[in-house]
Amino acid sequence: MIKPLMDMREICRLYNKRLYHIAYSITRDHYLAQDVVQESLLKAYKKMDSIDDQEKLGAWLSAIATRTAIDFVRKERRTNARIQDSFDFENCMESRYSDPGQEAEINLLQEQIYAYVDSLSYEQKRVFLLKTKHGLKEREIADILHLNPNTVKTKLYRVRQHLREILADRYLA
Repeated sequence: MIKPLMDMREICRLYNKRLYHIAYSITRDHYLAQDVVQESLLKAYKKMDSIDDQEKLGAWLSAIATRTAIDFVRKERRTNARIQDSFDFENCMESRYSDPGQEAEINLLQEQIYAYVDSLSYEQKRVFLLKTKHGLKEREIADILHLNPNTVKTKLYRVRQHLREILADRYLA
């Protein structure tokens, strides 16, 4: 039997790639696959005392990752049916400036942001727009989308971080 105090870092190191490949093969989304791996490892850690044979740890983790990925995909499909992608992001950022140069610069920035938002996965886009356009809190978004609040925080962090990098490359170069 595996002790609950077994080093999770070692388990993560040994099985992270395997679980990611399983999750990605089901979700076909890099970020969603990462969330599946994280959720799978949390589930495994909570039930670590239920595995009797340490030799079967890899198969056990793979089964958890498979079921978790399928659950994530099903949840996304149900949510997609409920929430229409009818966000009017352009009106959210609409502003008028008296200086034509400043307005042109803002328009260029908005185009880059729209292009970036369009490139996001459907789930990332929904989380980001629910936060930025509708001003919902992470907990509210998690309830609406039936996600773990930490998953919502992670998705928002990743989107914001990537947007910062894109804009920094553009404006600091």
